[in-house]
Amino acid sequence: MGSVRIVTDSACDMPKALLEANSIDVVPLTIRFGSDEYTDGVDLSTAEFWKRCSESTRLPETAAPAPGAFHEAFDRAVADGCDAVVAITLSSKLSGTYQAAVVAAESMGASIEVHVVDSKMVTAAQGLLCLEAAEHAARGDDAAAIAERARSRSATAGLVGTLDTLEHLVKGGRVSSAKAMLGSLLSVKPILVLRDGEIVEDGRQRTRGRALEHVAARTEAAAPFDWLAVGGGDASDLRVVVDRLRNVETTHPLIETEIGPVVGAHGGPGVVGVCWLARSR
Repeated sequence: MGSVRIVTDSACDMPKALLEANSIDVVPLTIRFGSDEYTDGVDLSTAEFWKRCSESTRLPETAAPAPGAFHEAFDRAVADGCDAVVAITLSSKLSGTYQAAVVAAESMGASIEVHVVDSKMVTAAQGLLCLEAAEHAARGDDAAAIAERARSRSATAGLVGTLDTLEHLVKGGRVSSAKAMLGSLLSVKPILVLRDGEIVEDGRQRTRGRALEHVAARTEAAAPFDWLAVGGGDASDLRVVVDRLRNVETTHPLIETEIGPVVGAHGGPGVVGVCWLARSR
């Protein structure tokens, strides 16, 4: 039986070593600071991105990959002798990345079987779906079954996080009713979740410490998990959440990761998030 290649995009926020160990190919998004344009993970590292954020007067912007970038990833799978590809992208409600992958898949013709999955998630929640898909690919499952499982498992994925500033989300238009929220939220820390593929506010805490406590408590209440990841972007207090969740019941070991440029451009410095896949029954 031939192999199935898992492809995703750089919004997945998984450690590079973990992606490489599972043969997951990553298609990068574009990051812009004014007229300066970078390819995520190619000529702009996560560390360089956060440094640029601290120095720049311009907020970063993101752009979806062109279909050609996915086409190149699918061609790499062909060259490596794979029989099929399952591409798992960030939520179609947050980016045009899913549509780019669909266009690329249609352009492949009969050269390789391609299934494109809208994760309806972002950051490590998307990444965990990819890791689980790669696990099933390594077991020899066929591409159609892997793609269908990923779509089903998306409903069991969770994401809860907090921001240290709303400036990036407000100016990027990523929070619904942002103008109405702005005045009241400037002095508090919002709790954000992904619901139906979109980022929504799900509570407020008066201090950073309480916000991190709330994120950890919400995670503990959702256990047990098959997969669990904690990520931070330029967040010096991430260890508070990691240590709190170290003993939460999870089939696979807890993954600690960095939130990179795609999510960081909208979340801003200090963003912290916890993502999981609930234990399958």
